[in-house]
Amino acid sequence: MKLITKNILLHRLLGYEIAGYAFLLFLITGDEVFDFPYLIFGQLATPVNWPEVVIEAAYILVLAALTLSSSWYFVRRIRFFEGLIPICSFCKKIRDEGRWISLEAYVSNHSEAMLSHGLCPECREKHYPNIPHRSA
Repeated sequence: MKLITKNILLHRLLGYEIAGYAFLLFLITGDEVFDFPYLIFGQLATPVNWPEVVIEAAYILVLAALTLSSSWYFVRRIRFFEGLIPICSFCKKIRDEGRWISLEAYVSNHSEAMLSHGLCPECREKHYPNIPHRSA
């Protein structure tokens, strides 16, 4: 399985978005310049309306700028766990800068995730066999 880093993800996402907006600009301009309805469907030819092309292109460019900047911002906020994380085989504490801390503390310190605790069915049966099971 290939590991995708944050920079690769960001470049791919922005590349796809730029390609999509470039295609929209081509369609808007191409429709006026090449008169697609005339070429494809044999409709009546229409004159080029440059003010309309400029206004529509400006809308597309503003939308592209907003989309690209928000995509860049949100992908930059993603925090990946990369590399090897040393973890105790028994207690599951993680070595972080020379000290051993709980898994919960490590995740809280290195991400914006919030953890919640519960019991899986196997642990409930093993540790609390006399407590009746309630379905959620």
